[in-house]
Amino acid sequence: MSELYTTSWLDKNLSEIMNWQQDAFQQFKAMINDTHNTYPCIPGRQGFISDHLRFGFVGDPRSHIAPQALASLLKQYGQCSRETGKYASLVVFFNTPSALSNDYSVQNYEELFWSLLNQLSQYDEKEWPKEISADPSHHSWEFCFDGNAYFAFCATPAHTIRKSRHFPYFMLAFQPRWVFEELNKSTSISLKLKKAIRSRLTKYDGIPAHPSLKGYGQKDNLEWQQYFLHDDDHIPSKCPFSRMKQAIKNLHF
Repeated sequence: MSELYTTSWLDKNLSEIMNWQQDAFQQFKAMINDTHNTYPCIPGRQGFISDHLRFGFVGDPRSHIAPQALASLLKQYGQCSRETGKYASLVVFFNTPSALSNDYSVQNYEELFWSLLNQLSQYDEKEWPKEISADPSHHSWEFCFDGNAYFAFCATPAHTIRKSRHFPYFMLAFQPRWVFEELNKSTSISLKLKKAIRSRLTKYDGIPAHPSLKGYGQKDNLEWQQYFLHDDDHIPSKCPFSRMKQAIKNLHF
């Protein structure tokens, strides 16, 4: 079964994991700890410093076993996330061979990302939460797994302009919806945090924030559009997440 790791454990026992896993974690650590070019996601950076993050490693994301391994990690994480701290997130690194890191375009990674999310959903044994729309075109939709709602984030080796979405390995992060709910309890603090993140993001990327970045629940917001951003301002016209269509196909009349 895939394992979850803490920052503190990895810092002390790094030699016990595979070389590519060591490198992925060290590169992530260097990115988050860079004080000269501060990573824009304040909760994510605070989560790393406070040991609230959990990490997982999966093999080649194109392999047939990758979705099952990811499902195992996310299920474990959903059962413990509330005990990890208020800046909780799960970060998953995938083994990214040169055929991926050198040859895949942003578009290729986008297709890979949505394919993984679709396959991941097939391992979900629980009903979609009733309070969250199962229709991605509705402003309340959020990716759900094992009864928990998550904001999904993807970074790839192919991103070069939008640096906040660049990472040497194919990487996914899942932030529980309850984290945002806790942060939003104070309107004034929430507004200040959003303003600070947006300012840091613009400085970090060197370009204006992507037009898809809006607030969850806003009538004009579609959450899925924020999961995978392009280097430019491109926005797909339809959500590639096909859980609803698949569910209909699986019905027996």
